Amino acid sequence: MLSDVEIARNATPIPVTEIAAKLGYAADDLECYGKYKAKVPLAEGNKKAKLVLVTAMNPTPLGEGKTTVSISLADGMRREGMNACLALREPSLGPVFGIKGGACGGGYAQIIPMEDINLHFTGDFHAITSANNLLSALIDNHIKFGNALGIKEVIWRRCLDLNDRALRVVEVGLGGSVNGVPRTDGFVITAASEIMAVLCLSSSLADLKRRLGNIVVGYGADGREIRARDLRAEESMTVLLRDALRPNLVQTLEGTPAYVHGGPFANIAHGCNSILATRAALTHADYVVTEAGFGAELGGEKFLDIKCRKAGLSPDCIVLVVTARSLKFNGGVPKEHASEENVEALKRGFSNVKRHLNNLKRFGSRVAVAINRFAADTDAELDALAALCRECGAEAVLTEGFAKGGEGARTLARKVAEMCALENNGVNYAYADDDPVRAKIAAVAQGVYGAADVTYSPLALEHLAKIESNPEYARFPVCIAKTQYSFSCDEKALGAPEDFVFEVRDVIPRAGAEFIVVIGGNMLLMPGLGASPNTDRITIDTETGEINGLM
Repeated sequence: MLSDVEIARNATPIPVTEIAAKLGYAADDLECYGKYKAKVPLAEGNKKAKLVLVTAMNPTPLGEGKTTVSISLADGMRREGMNACLALREPSLGPVFGIKGGACGGGYAQIIPMEDINLHFTGDFHAITSANNLLSALIDNHIKFGNALGIKEVIWRRCLDLNDRALRVVEVGLGGSVNGVPRTDGFVITAASEIMAVLCLSSSLADLKRRLGNIVVGYGADGREIRARDLRAEESMTVLLRDALRPNLVQTLEGTPAYVHGGPFANIAHGCNSILATRAALTHADYVVTEAGFGAELGGEKFLDIKCRKAGLSPDCIVLVVTARSLKFNGGVPKEHASEENVEALKRGFSNVKRHLNNLKRFGSRVAVAINRFAADTDAELDALAALCRECGAEAVLTEGFAKGGEGARTLARKVAEMCALENNGVNYAYADDDPVRAKIAAVAQGVYGAADVTYSPLALEHLAKIESNPEYARFPVCIAKTQYSFSCDEKALGAPEDFVFEVRDVIPRAGAEFIVVIGGNMLLMPGLGASPNTDRITIDTETGEINGLM
């Protein structure tokens, strides 16, 4: 089979003006970036479509294909005569050059132009990085020129859209007074920055500016919060983000329209594409397929408890992506043997899927299980997996989008449409708006992850006390950062671990994003590169300019 980049390169894309026309846009509505990418207007919001969330079991090194299933599902729905489109996140350069790779799907279920989307796209990530670091520059500039606000502690961090562990903790302002006032600083990856969350959760340009002004950058000697608006930073930051706020429109290999906008990670941020892109999609199509990052206990929970709560959304159907080989891995089979038939290991690993299914049902959602088929899967394994799903009251549908594109997801498309035709009863959130912060954390850690208890570090308790004393934060949801590989904080605890303690290392207010970040275990906000990053495999032909090795 051809590589992903070869398949994408062999496709004949449709001009983006024609893709936009499928959604009812006129050519004058678009700000085009070449022939196949465009930004669309902000003025959206009249919901008419059915919303389908695609989430998954906990990820493994074997790959589950959540984005591939999302893309093939939308393509399959259009093959079935439905007016469907996608609302996805933008890839970050960190994973692109790291281990995970890009976020454009795979095989015959991809969004294109794949190279552009995985790299610089329309510059949204660069704009977010610049706005973030402008605020950092203004903080240090203010301190150098007298510090009239009396900033004593800076909690704001710089950001960069690359994995670079050396920047987690840095010293700035060294080399004499000409370079500013020395202090400890650090970098987070752009996808985990508050600016990314603010952009993805904003409902308008005015809302964006308001949220940027509300960002807490530090504290004064008396403990009072110092906001970005105190530095008069919000206007200039909004200027940098004006164009980035507009959703991007591209297409799948089969010409299905795809809004691709915003890219927060689900393990260290809220993991959903922008509200503005989702609303645009809901306005212009009859079915919208969106996804949330990593497993259902991370991206899925945050989609429901944060994005749906903030945007007034409710999915009409949730698709849970599972694979036989990932279940075998959860059942104790080493990665190198995951292609060998082992029904018993699959049954052991099903505990992971069972917990996700039970969680999603508690949220009040109708769930279809998408079994993403791989070439080595046996009939015995697939039959056993389908039977286990039925025992949990969930119908499993085999999907083959990677190998067959939309044709391989037509059965799933029909099942999803069937579920979407039923009454939408809304979302049963994991916690109420007015629950205390600790109760919200416990509701997710114990009620969703399955922890027996929650403990707090001294630093977390110190920061929590500040948060609890401020009534502004009382109704904020919590955004928990933890490993994506397990329900617990221990990435090696596969399946559905029990009797574990969820350890909260830090609690950070995000007044611009309007949620509270809770850092569990040893989770870091700036990833590092592995021993063999994707850079070892990415090449460019200097004569043709063709890029190879992108995943």
